[in-house]
Order: sequence, then structure tokens, then C-alpha cells
Amino acid sequence: MVRTYLLLAWTWLRASAQYPGPLITMAVSSFAINMLDVLAIWVIFEHTRSLAGFGLSEVMFLYGTSSLAFGVSDMLFGNLDRLSQHIRTGGFDTMLIRPASAFVQMAVDRFSVHRFGRVTQAAVVLAIALPGLDLPWNRAWAIPPMILCGIVIFSSLFALAGAAQFLLTDAPEVANAFTYGGNALTQYPLNVYSRDLVRGVTFVVPLAFVNWQPTLFVLDRPDPLSLPYWLRFASPLAALTLAAVAAFAWRAGVRRYRSTGS
Repeated sequence: MVRTYLLLAWTWLRASAQYPGPLITMAVSSFAINMLDVLAIWVIFEHTRSLAGFGLSEVMFLYGTSSLAFGVSDMLFGNLDRLSQHIRTGGFDTMLIRPASAFVQMAVDRFSVHRFGRVTQAAVVLAIALPGLDLPWNRAWAIPPMILCGIVIFSSLFALAGAAQFLLTDAPEVANAFTYGGNALTQYPLNVYSRDLVRGVTFVVPLAFVNWQPTLFVLDRPDPLSLPYWLRFASPLAALTLAAVAAFAWRAGVRRYRSTGS
């Protein structure tokens, strides 16, 4: 599957490279648009020294880790939330009869370099935030696994979003609430939200394990909700569980699919 994905991605990149002007413009635009989120954080800290007890570098760290994980998953699998368009046009039928995974074909469809804009922006923000934290190595080691688990969690949400559109073919916005909405949610300290919401994104939709729970360990912070300490190390379990659910849901959706009838 990985080899197929890379071959298809390279094919789409070569095709899009035939028009370098629009390609570069889209990549730069994606970078610039996402920097507006960082500007919003700067505006907040122009009026306060902390946000729910977190300083500027710490909030930038939360933003960077969440956005980097989301950016990579959006780059690799973000196209899955557009499945309903392919179902309506009959394009998904074509994918099913090709000698390649329909999941991979759907994810890599129209792969273009502009997808790298969000990833680059998030990596820059994280690189700027890290020196301001002065983290010891016995805690900094958790950052790469945190980002990897975040990628798996967001990728699983994209897969679930795609699977849901076998049923909700006219409501992709419902799925976007958990993917793009989840990214926006995890860019800030979760204790700025209500306790019920935090419990929901911890025990129902595991967005808290994208960066919040691991960040409490990295920054050596107490949990504002006094949740068990071991949850700070539960991101791999949450990621694997959600990935298994997403795989089951996608297979169930494909089995249920009965074509467009055209």
C-alpha cells in the first residue's frame, strides 16, 4: 500500500508540476493563511501574560504539535473527507475496479505540493516555540511519539469521516467538525474549555491524546481536571484503538456501498 501511495503521489506531483506558477502560489497561500492562526495567538498575548496558566511559548508548543500532526495527516489522508463528491459523480466506482486499494486511491487523489504548506508552517512554529521552553531531555523525548500518535489519531478521524459519507453523502461538514474542528480545539490548552467537553475529547473522541495529555508530561504540569497520571502516556493506546475502529468502519462502508446506479 505504501509503494502504491508513493507512486500515485509522484504521478500527481509530476502532473501538477506542469503548471509551476499556480502550484507555488497555492503553497505560499496555504502557509500564509495558516499563519493567521499564529497572529491570533499573538493578539491574545498582547493583552495577557498567560492563557489558562500557559505562557506564549507553551501555547505555541501546543499549536505547533497539533498543527504539525494535523498537517501531515491532512496531507496524506485529508482527501478522504471528500468521498461524497466521488460517490455522487461515480468516481469511486472507478477506484473499486482498479488493481489498487480504493482507500489509497481516494487518499492520494490529486496530490499536490500545496499540501506541504500547512506542514511547513506548523514545523516553523514548533521550531520557534521549543527554545523558549528549555525542556530537559528526560521529558523532551516524548515529543516525537506525541506527534506520531497525533498523526495516527487525525488520520483515523479522516478515515472515519470518509466512512461516514457512505451513509451521510450530503453532509461532509459533519465529518469536518471532528477533523478540522479537532485541530482548532487542540491548538489551545484544553482547560480553557468546559470540563464536560474535555472529558468528551478524552474518553469519547480521543483528541486530548493528540497533544494535551502528553504536553502535561512534557511541561511537567498538573492536570487541571485531576485525571489519572497514566493518561499522559496513553496516546499510543488511543491512537491504535481509533485506527482499528477507523479500519473497521471503512471496510464496513465499502462492503455496504452499492454504486451510484449510473
